[in-house]
Amino acid sequence: MDRTERFYKIELLLRSRGSVSFAVLREELDVSPATLKRDLQYLRDRLNAPIVYDAFDNGYRFDAAATRGERHELPGMWFSENEIHALLTMHQLLAGLDDDGVLSRHLQPMLERLQGMLGADAAESRELMRRIKVIGTARRRVPSRWFELLGSALVQRRRLWLRYFKRSDRRESEREVSPQRLVHYRGTWYLDAWCHASDGLRRFALDAVREAKLLDTKAKNVPVRELEAALDAGYGIYGGGDTKVKWATLLFDADAAQWVASEEWHPQQKSRHLPDGRYELQVPYADATELTMDILRHGDSVTVAGDKALAAAIAQRLKSALSRYA
Repeated sequence: MDRTERFYKIELLLRSRGSVSFAVLREELDVSPATLKRDLQYLRDRLNAPIVYDAFDNGYRFDAAATRGERHELPGMWFSENEIHALLTMHQLLAGLDDDGVLSRHLQPMLERLQGMLGADAAESRELMRRIKVIGTARRRVPSRWFELLGSALVQRRRLWLRYFKRSDRRESEREVSPQRLVHYRGTWYLDAWCHASDGLRRFALDAVREAKLLDTKAKNVPVRELEAALDAGYGIYGGGDTKVKWATLLFDADAAQWVASEEWHPQQKSRHLPDGRYELQVPYADATELTMDILRHGDSVTVAGDKALAAAIAQRLKSALSRYA
């Protein structure tokens, strides 16, 4: 049994039998004397268990005077060592997405408790966290005050007033929105919300929020299926909205196929390997902006098939780029 199970077993034995000898505890737990001593010490020092040694009975028991008649109970939240290691790993992964320590600040008390629960293995947990590294590129940082405010509005189901900078026309506008979902995508955070000014679902980049206020008005609720259909149907962060979704067919050369075949460009993508070694990938898109950038990233290793408008847009971007190096 793991250490957590041993703690519960020790408590159960002391509570049911009153006084239990060291030898009996060892036999019941099937551990070494050193391990049992560490467990008893940990229960006393870290979990405030009033365990005392009774010389008259030659055994361990709960100190009735210390508990003042109340039965000692272990804390409610307990995990096995493997579960704690998994949670510590998850914490480190979250830290890689954490701007200004927003998440870490709130999770730190739980992190310290998890490390404390490992006792002698606390050093091991810290070493584990140093072995997990998340590298983010081109991150657009979000001020912590907006992240916390918008997250709070989402949980409380309340509306928000936003002063928002729209990059496409370089103008600011004021919006009243009902938050529906926070999305982390390619190095930055977005808020999916119902915009009451445009009467529809919109996606807002948190780093473009200039000002935000929490309103007392209850937020409009949009079913998750409707949210996904409206914003997740197309390619990337430009999911679709009111724009009709089209499908792009991309043909990758055999060399590029070795890498692209392992990538997910869209949850609904369709793909197949061609007899000549090439790789065909079909993805839905509504706005070609982000798809165009990803296609250009593969240079001369990819060709757009069938979609003349998209192929022409790619060709124009390549010509424009070439003209800068003429």
